[in-house]
Amino acid sequence: MTASREPLLERAPDAILFRDRQRAVTASRFLAEAARASARLAERHPDATHVVNLCQDRYRFAVLFAACVLAERISLLSGAQGSRAVAELCARYAGALPLGDDWLDAEAIGPQHQTIPSIACDRIVAIVLTSGSTGEPSATVKRWGELVARSRSAASRFGFVSSMPEEAPYELIGTVPPHHMYGFETTVLLPLHAPVVSWCGPFFYPADLRLALEQVPGRCTLVTTPVHLRSLREPAPARSPQQVISATAPLDPGLADGVEAEWTTRVLEIFGATEVGSIASRRTMAGPDWELYPGVSMVPEPLAGGEAVAEGQIASVQAPFASLTRLSDIVELAPDGRRFRLLGRIGDLVKLGGRRASLAGLSRVLAGLPGVEDGVFLAPDDLERRPGARLFAFAVAPARDAAGVLEDLRSMVDPVFLPRRLVLCDSLPRNATGKLTRATLLGLLDRAQDGPVGAEAQTDG
Repeated sequence: MTASREPLLERAPDAILFRDRQRAVTASRFLAEAARASARLAERHPDATHVVNLCQDRYRFAVLFAACVLAERISLLSGAQGSRAVAELCARYAGALPLGDDWLDAEAIGPQHQTIPSIACDRIVAIVLTSGSTGEPSATVKRWGELVARSRSAASRFGFVSSMPEEAPYELIGTVPPHHMYGFETTVLLPLHAPVVSWCGPFFYPADLRLALEQVPGRCTLVTTPVHLRSLREPAPARSPQQVISATAPLDPGLADGVEAEWTTRVLEIFGATEVGSIASRRTMAGPDWELYPGVSMVPEPLAGGEAVAEGQIASVQAPFASLTRLSDIVELAPDGRRFRLLGRIGDLVKLGGRRASLAGLSRVLAGLPGVEDGVFLAPDDLERRPGARLFAFAVAPARDAAGVLEDLRSMVDPVFLPRRLVLCDSLPRNATGKLTRATLLGLLDRAQDGPVGAEAQTDG
């Protein structure tokens, strides 16, 4: 029978949950700070039904989230935190209250808190806004039971278990923000339900990783993204993490292979979606197959009107405490029903000259060319309606010229999918998790239409 309630955390009172350069925070201290913040929230803002968590410090983010759970407020989590985005969020959710780091006085706490509260599994504790990488951001409701179940599954899958009480906990160093579902699950929720400690020190430059690795004791796991991992790869840190976990986009096997060899570590990946959280994992160098978490199932779905896939199928995911969710990905399910391969995304497929290709696949080819540090293909909105319409591409290649990159691309890509214009940029406008939203890419395209963003090359037609 499914439990109707789950504890806020499952750690011993003196277990360390979070640490930074100055201190290590135990479970009892965390509970005390969360309880105090909860009481303050209820007293000063009795009418606030939702809280926009704007904390940039990972620990304060966790305290405010827990305080909202205790005060029965719903946390609104969004990567878009500019004043306009926050105002729109508050207008969308009447009664929403934006709170940040300065609202929490982490030093002024009461007695150490020993009683661990339990939360109803069906209670909505958060609403997570998607990144909008494929269009307008959408809101996803998160219930407490769902978050706990996914934390336990991830802890089991990645070996975050202790066979003996005196064993040192696992240390997590995350480059991903806590407002994103991936960072929220790994660096905020995991410490509450598994013997891990989340690093809350600064993390902006590659040097921050090296400093964090020097300061954290025990077995360390780096939680990152493909874009961040590429920037952190060289030079190799003096002390390597025991394992690397990557998500938000498929990891290039060449990058994974290089990191495993140079860092003497293993590189793993998480697959998930904001709607259902993390649901599967793989070791990149072990092959293309993903393995579902225990308790998670994937079932084929019929195509909707206007949808087409060259191969594979559309699927929905059923996970504990979550409703049946249709994925935006095209998959190939293995006969055992526990493994699958990713073939692309539904809106990612483009058709030109009677042939189909994946924009993500084309982007990976571009980014994998010699001297190219980053790259992306973009399809105009009227690609399939306007005769003669072609793709565009942007690349970061400091030591190369656009014509040379385009010539290399010509040997790797079907001519019909060659970009009409390839524009070199100093950098691509990726967000904090390394994603490129369609809106920012369209903005880049508008700038390229008005005048060169950087050096460029064109194909005929």
